[in-house]
Amino acid sequence: MSAQAKKLSAWRNPSYLQSSVGIFLFFCAWGIWWAFYSLWLTTKLGMNNTQVGTIYSVNSLATLIIMFAYGIIQDELGIKRRLTIFISVIAALVGPFVQFIYMPLIKSNLMVGAILGSLVLSAGFMSGCSLLEAVTERYSRKFGFEYGQSRAWGSFGYAIVALIGGIVFNINPMINFWLGSAFGVGMLMVYAFWVPSEQKAEIKKEADPNTEKTNPSIKEMISVLGMPALWLLIIFMMFTNTFYTVFDQQMFPKYYADLFSTPTLGTQVYGYLNSFQVFLESAMMGVVPIIMRKIGIRNSLLLGAAVMFLRIGLCGVFHDPYTVSIVKLFHSIEVPLFCLPAFRYFTLHFNPKLSATLYMVGFQIASQVGQVIMSTPLGMLHDKAGDRPTFFVISLVVLVALIYGFFILKKDDQQVDGDPFYTDKQLAAQAAA
Repeated sequence: MSAQAKKLSAWRNPSYLQSSVGIFLFFCAWGIWWAFYSLWLTTKLGMNNTQVGTIYSVNSLATLIIMFAYGIIQDELGIKRRLTIFISVIAALVGPFVQFIYMPLIKSNLMVGAILGSLVLSAGFMSGCSLLEAVTERYSRKFGFEYGQSRAWGSFGYAIVALIGGIVFNINPMINFWLGSAFGVGMLMVYAFWVPSEQKAEIKKEADPNTEKTNPSIKEMISVLGMPALWLLIIFMMFTNTFYTVFDQQMFPKYYADLFSTPTLGTQVYGYLNSFQVFLESAMMGVVPIIMRKIGIRNSLLLGAAVMFLRIGLCGVFHDPYTVSIVKLFHSIEVPLFCLPAFRYFTLHFNPKLSATLYMVGFQIASQVGQVIMSTPLGMLHDKAGDRPTFFVISLVVLVALIYGFFILKKDDQQVDGDPFYTDKQLAAQAAA
């Protein structure tokens, strides 16, 4: 941690405030339309599940390429914000892009529209999300605040827009995209002009040619692809975290909306449920660090996979809106149990200065590869077999990945090449000794 990283109250820490407002606005700009993206494709553009799977596969392919580039560039930039400003510009333009370019093109030529859309939407949002999370995590280590507390503001922003998104979507889905642009403008203002003094000092220090370089070289960043331990983790993430998009974005919204008497009512209730779930997720961002201190990082990741297995499987068991709504809320526990322990796993078992590249490759890109591989086949299975068989297949895949993870995920005291981690019990034992 930087010498500047003094333990201030979060509300007195300028970098915490700036990072939290920035990530809050980003998730508002993204969530206002992303939560209803698959519904827009199916109900407004008339696509079937196979076509939607193709759209998601193309999006994921673009995302994994852009994400890897983002990780390398940001590790080279350190704490500089050039990429975050670039992402903010795309977010500010999402409304006009979708209305005047993406929607007309995707109606006339699916593949051309899908490819162009994947480049813009992935660069601005799907890859942009991981980049902003990596930057915020780096700021948390540099400037002395808890990453989970700052990331929780992103979930809080997503929850707010999901609350109103279903209502707006039923009026006109284009409003969702234009509201995304409005939040994107606010986000651009934050990242372009709000630079706390300690960040200015750190940027100046990093630019000093006489200062010892802490940023990794390009060779070091590329070398992560040769780490066997990373590839073992990638396989685990490919068959667990992948289903956040394949199941929760590609399949669940329409399945849930169809449980109600009318699609309009289902869409509106889905917006309310999604909002409540993400409010809980925001609260869990503060609880999961406590869970990690109790059971450790490895066990927290395994717990996240276990919750995912139960949640997706139970959606196949139950078929009424009340029980399915309760099962959906498991998601609020699952997301923080993947997101926060994953970052800490990388900074524990690998070189922390490569954190952005490692997070992009080992967590996010692994998930995108899984989506490229599985989105279209599972979309075809969904068309042919229906909801329940598809959900049971996905749940079974997660169970196999959970068993695999039990054997390959390193314990917290194995191969500690980064910052050590101790549970409360271990710290108490050390203090007693």
